[in-house]
Amino acid sequence: MAINFNKSYKFAFKSSVYISLFVVISLLLYSYFVQTIALFILFAFPVTLFIFSFFLIQYRVEVFIYKRIKKLYDEVSILDATSLKNKTVTTDISSLTNDIRNFAKEKKIEIESLNIREEYRREFLGNISHELKTPLFTVQGYLDTLIDGGAIKDKTLRVKYIERASKGVERLISIVQDLDMISKFEVGDLNLDVTKFDILTEIQNVFDLLEMKADAKNIILMFDEKYIGPIPVYADKDKIQQVLTNLVMNSIKYGKENGTTEISIEKINKNKVLIRIQDNGYGIEPQHLSRIFERFFRINKSGSREEGGSGLGLAIVKHIIEAHNEKIFVQSTPQLGSEFSFTLKTSK
Repeated sequence: MAINFNKSYKFAFKSSVYISLFVVISLLLYSYFVQTIALFILFAFPVTLFIFSFFLIQYRVEVFIYKRIKKLYDEVSILDATSLKNKTVTTDISSLTNDIRNFAKEKKIEIESLNIREEYRREFLGNISHELKTPLFTVQGYLDTLIDGGAIKDKTLRVKYIERASKGVERLISIVQDLDMISKFEVGDLNLDVTKFDILTEIQNVFDLLEMKADAKNIILMFDEKYIGPIPVYADKDKIQQVLTNLVMNSIKYGKENGTTEISIEKINKNKVLIRIQDNGYGIEPQHLSRIFERFFRINKSGSREEGGSGLGLAIVKHIIEAHNEKIFVQSTPQLGSEFSFTLKTSK
């Protein structure tokens, strides 16, 4: 670690002034009450003492700072403290104190951040373990029943159990594929195929795809108004369709029966549009809003697992939008509904 040495003379100067003043006052009192002292001595002695004190104190401070504090800087450098790398060691105690105080604050923030990450890591491992364990045990259960329970001889049961085991495998594949996609986005290994397409058509395709799921809860999928003519955007068509599918699916999954999912498109400037997906479902509590884009994070763990899905939908949405260098937003009021919105380019 490179340590520069910056001399400051304030401490030595002030200390020397105080010593000289004390001596001058003492000599004046002695001259007044005891014995008269020549003016030359009254002037020369304090000046000489000031010079001597200044250099002595400055020397001692420099030795203390440079040897002792430099050693301290060197020792804390093992923590990879970027704030102390190439730092100037100063003989100004107040500046040094501020440096150490700021360093302590940064370390405290880093430690708290690491604790939060460790907590998230434990929760993530627990979640992924649960997500993988459920379909694995399902597949294992049906196959064991077929093999050991004699159901393999019954054609009807055999087909039924194999179909259910196949659904468990499909869910495993879905989870692995979603994790693989997120990992590729994070390392920048998933290229986008940016083309020009009509966003209205893609939204309508998603409505058609999820119409039956929405009908099961009597949820209406709709636009906020009748749009005349296409609205072209520049993005990866397949990835944006996945974003729309995940967001509309979530609005159905967490929406109230007899509710609505409404999509609106707003032009915010000549190069951008804002796409809003709004529902009147159960909403999201404020304390959960900062975490809803985390992998496997679920607000209602039991209920959402019954609905199916990998638990990675919103994490994928966030990665896809950010891969386009766009923004995604969320607003929600408990019991009133949620609104997810994201931007897209309308021109290159």
